[in-house]
Amino acid sequence: MSSKIARTAYILVIHKNPEQVNKFVKQLISKEYTDVYIHIDQKNPQLKAKMIKSPRVKVLNKSVAVRWGDITLVDATLLLLKEVIASGISYDFICFRSGQDMLVKKGFAEFLAENKNKIFMNAYRVQKREPHAAFVSVNWPEWSRQLYITPYHPYRLMRRGIAILYSMGVNISPNKYKLPENFSIYNGSNWFCIPLEVAKYIIKFVNKNEWYYEVFRNSLVPDEFFFQTLIMNSKYKNDVVNNNLMYIKFGKTVKTRNNPITLKMDNVETIKNSNEFFARKFDESVDNQVIDYYCKKISM
Repeated sequence: MSSKIARTAYILVIHKNPEQVNKFVKQLISKEYTDVYIHIDQKNPQLKAKMIKSPRVKVLNKSVAVRWGDITLVDATLLLLKEVIASGISYDFICFRSGQDMLVKKGFAEFLAENKNKIFMNAYRVQKREPHAAFVSVNWPEWSRQLYITPYHPYRLMRRGIAILYSMGVNISPNKYKLPENFSIYNGSNWFCIPLEVAKYIIKFVNKNEWYYEVFRNSLVPDEFFFQTLIMNSKYKNDVVNNNLMYIKFGKTVKTRNNPITLKMDNVETIKNSNEFFARKFDESVDNQVIDYYCKKISM
């Protein structure tokens, strides 16, 4: 294999649209230096039979029921990382994506080869008394961690109120597990691309330090804190490039501003101008044409 190509393991979490997922997977395995590992949401086991059959595509036998806002997405990600490590293959990178993403720009493997040892993820420091820190420092019961679409749903307003109170020094339900004083909290989008060495560090740290997982067990949206905080408090923090290489467009209304919009053909030019290698989210039931457009235009 050329030194100008990075061998990459893609880890995907999926819960619907198997035909769309297979189109994305075909993009990823169009060259010999990539493999794909898939976690299928435990709530939809029937999807396994519909996944593309290839020696370079592995669907995990073990799975969890992923729920918005709690630790289950972290659990699924850890399962995937462990599976890649257990393969014994010397990957250069592990790239975490979802089944609703697409490759939208050529040359990704070459880009990674030029940036070996770099970590591509969003990571923003959260001050310990700003409202966002409440996501980690408050114990959130399961019912409060659910996704409520309506912007003024009482539980969403309640979460906002709890976060504001926390910023004022009032923690009405403290998380009994705390990060060490020398740890800073970091937040960001959960999608990342990390060297295999960093993945091994994550799994080793979590296995040896059970308290770390417990800090996030009852936190709010822990997938946006767990890996960011761990890496940014490690020796790898200087290797982080604050970019997850993903184009995401958020809505502008109160209802949609915290959720990625579904991309359509109308967004192709904007995606191109972003100069990112990946984009999300796509949905075949909304616009299958744009998915086929990138299938034909872009491969590894």
